[in-house]
Parts: sequence; C-alpha cells; structure tokens
Amino acid sequence: MKKTLFLSIFLLALSPLTSGQNPAERYAGLDSLLTEFYAALVPEDIEVKNAEMDRLIETCRDSLTRQHVTLQIFDHYRHARIMGEEAVAVHIYDEWIATGRVRTRSEFEQMEAEIFATFNRNSLLGMKAAEVTLRKPGGGRMTIPAEGRKGVIFFYDTSCSKCRLELQLLPPVLEDIEFPVDFYAVYTGADRGEWRDVRSSFRLRNRNVRLIHLWDPEMDSDYQLMYGVTATPRMFFVLEDGEIIGRRLEVVNLQEIIHYVTLVQNGPEEE
Repeated sequence: MKKTLFLSIFLLALSPLTSGQNPAERYAGLDSLLTEFYAALVPEDIEVKNAEMDRLIETCRDSLTRQHVTLQIFDHYRHARIMGEEAVAVHIYDEWIATGRVRTRSEFEQMEAEIFATFNRNSLLGMKAAEVTLRKPGGGRMTIPAEGRKGVIFFYDTSCSKCRLELQLLPPVLEDIEFPVDFYAVYTGADRGEWRDVRSSFRLRNRNVRLIHLWDPEMDSDYQLMYGVTATPRMFFVLEDGEIIGRRLEVVNLQEIIHYVTLVQNGPEEE
C-alpha cells in the first residue's frame, strides 16, 4: 500500500506542468495522494515518517513542486491530530526550510514556520521535560517537574474560556487516580486576585495527587519556550524520569493516559 502510494506520488511529482495547465489542478491530485500517504504512515514511528517524507521531497525535481510538497507536509504535521506527529513538522522545518533547501512562499510564512519549530522542539514526545522554576503562592520558588515523581503540568489562564471549562472537568478525573502524581496548575496570567480565586475553588481530596499551584508573573522562567505555551490551555504528562508521554492534552486524552499508566502500574490482569 505504502509503496504503491509512494510510486503514484513520485510519478506526479516528476511530471512537469503542461502548457496552460493550472497549477492548482495539477497539485489537487498530488494533495489527494499525500492525504492517503499520511494515513498509511499513521502506525509508523516518527523516525520512519521523517525518512519517508524526506525521500518523497527528494523525488520532486522542479522547485515549485518541491516547495508545494514540502509546505503541504509541514502544514499537515503542524496541525496533526495524532499526538506526537508534530515532531515531523519540526524535522521538515530543520531539514528543508531552515536550511534554505526549500523556500517558503512569503516572509510571513517563513516566520510562522520558525515560530512553530522554536516553540515545539523542546517538548516533543519522548523528550525529557525541561525544568522551569516558578513562584508558589507564598512567594517561594519551585522547580518542576520533580525528579522521581510522575507529573501533570497544566498551563491555564483565567481569560481563556476553554481553560475555565477544563478547570471544571479536571477534578473528577484527578480524584480517580490510583498512583502518586504531582498536578502542577500553572497560571499564565498576572492577576493575583483571579489566581487566588482559582486556588480557592480548585481543590482535590485524592491523597495520591499532590496539587501544586504556581505562576510566573515576571515571565522569567522561559516556560513559554520550553513548553510551547503560545496559547492556553496546554497540558503535559511526564514520567518519573522526566520523559514526556503526553503533550497538548485535553481532559479526555489525560484520562486515556491515566488508564494506561494504571494498567502498567498494576501489571497484566490474571486470567
């Protein structure tokens, strides 16, 4: 299946534009095949996807086709629906766009691609979570995530409607956790009163979950860059060794990871 799709894309990528042919019409067929190719590669790991996309881009002989294919691939993985596939977009940026081997269609597009790569490369799946030092309610400082403990890092702002919704949905999920974990609720705003209101309303009774409220009103911890917090909410799950196994999570994704970790903790069920 993959080989057939690759061959089809390869032949289309090699074929030059004919006189009077609309580029949009020519690329429509190419884009359709690319969509099928993405789907065929879903079960593969990131290294395989990177290699396949590099190989595909290299087949494009003329610069306009190479540009189109490269930017289509970048945009697809930049907006990936499957967690972790953003790493392919970062790879495409580093390998093809940043090096100048493929030019973007505008300076704005170049800047947008650079911002995406810069703010995502430090928190990809499988990477060790960056340590950032934030302020506690009493004014002291705390570096997170704590070594040797699982952690959920939740960045939110009170002006964000989706954040407010997730702040309501999270407590019931966290109350059911059966293993020790730190939940870091990181307020990204600077309104002390609003932060106090969140702390007073967001509480947990589950002794397995250590709830820690933090913020960085001066924004000197660099958490925005380390965790790609260009918007809120942003949520990550890290293991005891700091490995990121969940990024850009929503509550439903967090539930799935909690279920997975619980199964690993408890071991296989006896028949």
